[in-house]
Amino acid sequence: MSMAYPAAQRQKLPSVGRLGLVHPRASADLTQLGWYTEYRQDHVDVLWALSRAPNADAALRTLVRMSEALGPDWDDLSRVLLADRGLRARMFAVLGSSLALGDHLVAHPQSWRLLASPGGTIALPSAGQLRKMFADCVSANTDGGYVDRLRTLYRDRLLILAAVDLAPIVEDEPVLPFAAVGIHLSDLADAALNAALLVAQATVCDAEDPPRLAVIAMGKCGARELNYVSDVDVIFVGEDAGTLSTRVAGELMRVAAEAFFEVDAGLRPEGRMGPLVRTLESHVTYYRRWAKTWEFQALLKARFAAGDAELGRGYLDELLPMVWTACGREHFVEDVRAMRRRVEQLVPAEIRDRELKLGSGGLRDVEFAVQLLQLVHGRGDDSLHVASTVDALAALGAGGYIGRDDAANLTASYEFLRLLEHRLQLQRLKRTHTLPPFDDDEALRWLARAAHVRPDGHRDAVGVLRAELKRQNVRVSRLHAKLFYQPLLESIGPAGLELAGGLTPGAAERQLAALGYEAPQSALTHLAALTNQSGRRGRVQSVLLPKLLYWLSDTPNPDAGVLAYRRLSEAMAGQRWYLAMLRDESAVAKRLMRVLGTSAYIPELLMRAPDVIQSYGDGQAGPKLLDTNPDAVAGALIASTARYADPARAIATARSLRRYELARIASADLLGMLDVTDVCRALTAVWVAVLQAALDAIIRVNLPADPTARAPARIAVIGMGRLGGGELGYGSDADVMFVCEANKGVTYTDAVRWSTMIAEQVRALLGTVSADPPLHVDTNLRPEGRNGPLVRTLASYEAYYAHWAQPWEVQALLRAHWVAGDAQLGARFLAMVDKVRYPAGGVSADAVREIRRVKARVDAERLPRGADPNTHTKLGRGGLADVEWTVQLLQLRHADRVPALHTTSTLLAMDAIVAAGLLDEGDVDRLRQAWLAATRARNALVLVRGKPTDQLPGPGRALNAVAVAAGWPGGDGGEFLDNYLRVTRRAKAVVRKVFGD
Repeated sequence: MSMAYPAAQRQKLPSVGRLGLVHPRASADLTQLGWYTEYRQDHVDVLWALSRAPNADAALRTLVRMSEALGPDWDDLSRVLLADRGLRARMFAVLGSSLALGDHLVAHPQSWRLLASPGGTIALPSAGQLRKMFADCVSANTDGGYVDRLRTLYRDRLLILAAVDLAPIVEDEPVLPFAAVGIHLSDLADAALNAALLVAQATVCDAEDPPRLAVIAMGKCGARELNYVSDVDVIFVGEDAGTLSTRVAGELMRVAAEAFFEVDAGLRPEGRMGPLVRTLESHVTYYRRWAKTWEFQALLKARFAAGDAELGRGYLDELLPMVWTACGREHFVEDVRAMRRRVEQLVPAEIRDRELKLGSGGLRDVEFAVQLLQLVHGRGDDSLHVASTVDALAALGAGGYIGRDDAANLTASYEFLRLLEHRLQLQRLKRTHTLPPFDDDEALRWLARAAHVRPDGHRDAVGVLRAELKRQNVRVSRLHAKLFYQPLLESIGPAGLELAGGLTPGAAERQLAALGYEAPQSALTHLAALTNQSGRRGRVQSVLLPKLLYWLSDTPNPDAGVLAYRRLSEAMAGQRWYLAMLRDESAVAKRLMRVLGTSAYIPELLMRAPDVIQSYGDGQAGPKLLDTNPDAVAGALIASTARYADPARAIATARSLRRYELARIASADLLGMLDVTDVCRALTAVWVAVLQAALDAIIRVNLPADPTARAPARIAVIGMGRLGGGELGYGSDADVMFVCEANKGVTYTDAVRWSTMIAEQVRALLGTVSADPPLHVDTNLRPEGRNGPLVRTLASYEAYYAHWAQPWEVQALLRAHWVAGDAQLGARFLAMVDKVRYPAGGVSADAVREIRRVKARVDAERLPRGADPNTHTKLGRGGLADVEWTVQLLQLRHADRVPALHTTSTLLAMDAIVAAGLLDEGDVDRLRQAWLAATRARNALVLVRGKPTDQLPGPGRALNAVAVAAGWPGGDGGEFLDNYLRVTRRAKAVVRKVFGD
């Protein structure tokens, strides 16, 4: 080791700090290498070059390790580094970017000579040269030690490519185009696969003739855009599919995995369950009969890579033409959407923002969009028959399917994200697509330097990288939407307008059909009506629609969504805030599209209560849709109607406020902001407020003229059924009973007559037909049903229940709860019926037997004709009726000794049942899950269809919409239905246990 240089000389050399070195041994390491002993210009040059490495400390430590491994030969390397600027750039860039390649150089220190450049630059070998290089390596091995030599050769070739790719980071070296990196890596993979095949044939076949076998590259390798570290997707085609061919293919995969990379044959027919090798005829038969859409999409990138060239050409000639008919397949749209959902579900939520490949605005967004456009339009345009994403973008731009500027911008974003992916993988030669945590400045600083991201004067390299990532993600997301729809809008522009590159009508319809529109002609008509408006509205719509249509295409019914959006936009033509809000607040626009493309119920409400749309955004405390609570809303509704003496105007005001609340609640529900129990409570609160407002308004107009006179009677409204339980759904009627009590000086007859008039007017006024969801007041649960008086006094109710009440009427009283009118009278009514529904000693055994008999009759007779008993949410197996009757039977039998069962809420009653040990907790949980599932499904049915219904639809678009409205993750109708059938089946077993014991 040389002596340290004198202080005078030390001042002329850059300090360790100025070189960006922070490791405590940095000064000693530089001295050990001989570059920090005396001032020389070549020492200064090499030190400044080292400082420009992405991680100068890592590069320096690896150089020290190399010097120790080289021993006396270090002087040769040091001398060349001091003299050869190109070697300096390549060596320092590699060692500062890749710890794994640094380890390779330490293990094989003479490989540094591969990076020297006597001629100034390094020329990368051609595909043929690489193939010969690897084949020669195999043939030169006579001792059978193939894997170690092939691994070393492969790492050496990666080292050379990485050095040429990274060198411009350190010195002013020629920049290697991004596409050239992927092409060379793919050529290298082809050569490696061919070498692995040669080894496999030599190992397996021994003296036998090797079978004819072709290796078809798929995925990024097939497209010649491979990553530095990636599984290589392949498909094997054999002249025969016998044991020998399969053994050779398996051995190829083993050798490749040990020497180069993992070989993945999972894209073969039937996936991992299918045979590893198939004949060409078998492949053709499979793709003609059984292949799914995603398998044809995968074939977009199929390419012969190694083995028998004739077999490989035959495979491509037979199968590639099938790719371009895939968009005409019956389930093309469903398959595309399922594939999209699978991709989204692959990303863990905690790293979604850092995922370069699968995250929003990431690589898969670009690749998915490009491939879908190729499948749609490639049937009639051979120029789109290319495998590379970058080449496909260029072809789509040249063909007018997307704008040329958009194609160029998307290509730039794609290449930037791929560059970051390459740099992340090079660090440790690991397959990764995940960025470092955004608060890890050290890791981000290394990545920024490795990607040649420089400070911009206002921000350091880390700040520039963060900003650039955000910009690129946003641009990809925006263009992902725009590239599908902007050409569509151009194709329907105003007559006479010259639009370069607009799609033909047939191409536009094909593109819409591929994106999920079942009536593309109608959709194009709606788009034309929106964009061809005169003035500013048409221009704003043209800007908005690409993103809106993109969001709509991800909903269950985009056709209905486009129509609803057109109707809503036409209704809002005079509201300047509407389009401005959709343009400026993407959260509002995205949520609105989800609502319009899923629900038939909410858009009708929004037409008449458009201000709800302004609540779709987010405030400081969260979504504005949740800014109110049910009690406050109810109070405001009652107060607003109290200002009007005319009952019709009061009810009109109540309807308006109810309409707003229904639109708000339903929107929050469909958007996943409200739990089902909160929805039921909110809907109940609205109904109760409307009843109270209607009752108050009608009483006011029917009071005696004398202002000092009192009403003839007091009236209370008792909620029954789901209203009494606080469990109303969107399609529920209001089951009520009216009870009255004469005021002092009024006869019984006059009090009942006056109260009956009030009750009839309430029913009639609320039941008036309107465009809003109906307000039907149902009084059939009163004593004697339809044949009984509409209103009774408290004493009359007491006498009836004491002498004539049937067991089903006692059961109905379990849900009785005061909801409107005179609160004191309501409390007295409930105290009276408590003696009936919770009698001392419990209800009689005869009553229990009668309830069981009636339940059996309901099961046998009440289900509507043609309804499926497994999927009817109210009367079907394990549905609402099953669960509620089971809970109510336990209440009737045990409420006398379990006070917690004195509740009208089904869920609270279940909690009491568990606490009292009346049923196992597991059984009660099965009942609870079924009740919640059926309630969600019933509400979702109304949201989707716009009218009350209890029957779940069969598989298809309607069921998917119900799944989305019910909040099922992913919105897959099949999974939703399977879950519903499972939980209701389990609940039915509990129902049978309770009713059969």
